[in-house]
Amino acid sequence: MRITRRFEFDAGHRIPDHASQCRNLHGHRYILEISLGGDIIDAPGKTVNGMVMDFSEIKRIAWEKLVSRWDHAFLVWRGDTRVVEFLASLPGHKTVIFDTVPTAENLAAAAFDALAAAYRDTYGNALRLERVRLFETPNCWADATRED
Repeated sequence: MRITRRFEFDAGHRIPDHASQCRNLHGHRYILEISLGGDIIDAPGKTVNGMVMDFSEIKRIAWEKLVSRWDHAFLVWRGDTRVVEFLASLPGHKTVIFDTVPTAENLAAAAFDALAAAYRDTYGNALRLERVRLFETPNCWADATRED
């Protein structure tokens, strides 16, 4: 069985080597989908009976491990030194520095890596993170999957 929980957050970024508008500082209303696979829990009398995982628990983990860190932050590549220095000059600015350019593809991969260990089997139902889908716009997204 596969279940999915959706999150929305706002963040800025830039793609410094992009041939068009994305080389400029800009932002997106990102949508993050977290898909988990596992067996349906058969545990009469327990609050998780009939579930793969409680959606509220998926939300708690995602918020703690990722969404709260990226929401309303500027996501910047370490190699974009002028922007890194500029952001560092802004007192209290929320900046997340990545070792890769913050494209949708790299952000989806980073999200998968950040979340994979957090969603683990605690009820003997083979729970695992299967996919992270990150929408940069309503028409453009990247998938990071377990097979990657």
